[in-house]
Amino acid sequence: MTPMDMLLTRASCDHLADPAPSETQLAEILATAMRAPDHGKLRPWRYVIIQGEARPVMAERIIASMKRLDAEAPEFKIEKRRKRFSTMPLILALGMHLRPDHKIPLWEQEMAVAAATMNVLNALHATGFGGVWVSGDVVEDPVLAEEIGFPAPHRLAGFLFIGTPQGDLPTPKRPDPAEFTATWTGKPVTFAADRT
Repeated sequence: MTPMDMLLTRASCDHLADPAPSETQLAEILATAMRAPDHGKLRPWRYVIIQGEARPVMAERIIASMKRLDAEAPEFKIEKRRKRFSTMPLILALGMHLRPDHKIPLWEQEMAVAAATMNVLNALHATGFGGVWVSGDVVEDPVLAEEIGFPAPHRLAGFLFIGTPQGDLPTPKRPDPAEFTATWTGKPVTFAADRT
């Protein structure tokens, strides 16, 4: 697979089983995050590895967070999250170590975390693993963030579920890049993707 083939075939995958990356493999995969664009060299990305017996414990923290945020959270949604967080081979909590008073705006710090996460997803695919980035309402819960290790002003950016894809990788139809691209000639551009 060429590097371009690798990038063009990557897709999120949540049908995952063991094995997850080994400690050595995960260290190499996370090294790719350190190559993300990072204005000011703030390195705002933080990663918490959740595996083994810590997974059902995290699942219960997720459920508690859901109930804090919505006392009437549907039982099917609670059980779905409990199962996923308890059984995924490896979970990576994505932290944003934010510095609100720094000259680098918060949005740039958050984008650096997102860019680093995309590098991790690409590296997972390049090494034969799969992953999916999940978020949801719980990433807005400061109590959960603090329980994981991200007290305010730091935050959660979500979780990566990581493992070995089961079956064929999904091959979602991707839109034509031309629909999202325009050439500026001195006047505001429009995009085909925005035309209804």
